[in-house]
Amino acid sequence: MEHLLRPIYQERASQPNTLGVIIVEKMQEVSPSTDNFDTILFILIKEADVPVFTKHYTFGTQKAAMHLITEKQLRKWLLLGTNRKVVEWILNGRIVFDRNEFVQELKTELKDFPFYGRKMKMGIEFAKLIRRYLEGKVLFENKQFMDAYHHIVESLHHLARLAVFENGLHPEVTVWAQVKQIEPAIYKLYDELLTSEEAIDKRLELLFLASEFFIHSRTKDGAAHILDVIQSKEYWTIQDLHEQEELKNYSVNLEVFIEFLVERGYIDIEKVQTKSESIFHRYYKLGTKRID
Repeated sequence: MEHLLRPIYQERASQPNTLGVIIVEKMQEVSPSTDNFDTILFILIKEADVPVFTKHYTFGTQKAAMHLITEKQLRKWLLLGTNRKVVEWILNGRIVFDRNEFVQELKTELKDFPFYGRKMKMGIEFAKLIRRYLEGKVLFENKQFMDAYHHIVESLHHLARLAVFENGLHPEVTVWAQVKQIEPAIYKLYDELLTSEEAIDKRLELLFLASEFFIHSRTKDGAAHILDVIQSKEYWTIQDLHEQEELKNYSVNLEVFIEFLVERGYIDIEKVQTKSESIFHRYYKLGTKRID
């Protein structure tokens, strides 16, 4: 199909705003990684009013999708891990145009996985894990076992992705195949949840106990990024933390994560008097339990 698409991507490649063009071919009859299209034309551009622009094409019995993505949008996806397909496209797709080796350098960056970017990804994933775990535990204690089951499955997915980040890799679409190789203990936990013949309440009880251990053992690494930010100045209000550029990526999970770290001594509270004698402002600072 490439010869049919060539005029389309050559026109784009001639524009100075275009950074690179990648072609991804469908490898299986059912192909979630290409949204079941036969060919993906992935075009990276410097900037645009619309950060994501898509067109669909038909050639006889075949179909293709063209995605124009701005560099800013791509960086956001890569940072937050909200579009895992693009990592696969960049790493495994065929480069047909590459301005100033932009795509090649991007591939190298993804393979090297800079440590700072990894710390942020781990922090965001750990915060998601904490929220799911805590919500699931409350449901379990209230004997809402089916809803608790849903939350523990979600928390295990976050734990799996966290383990992949720890190993310096990017989570793939088939993340459990990765985890089976690099963290068999976590894979076994997930497998037991799905295949055990124990009653659901017994399975959940064991899973929450095991999850608590995994969370405790990963708190130091999972909190490293947010504590790096907090130690950059003496005190923070919660609004300061919400507005800090990197912490914006924690989104709705920021406050539950902060409270989790307060309870464990990684973040301390500083009380500041308000106009009322009995009410204090709550400021946050680096806790006594330091992370080196």
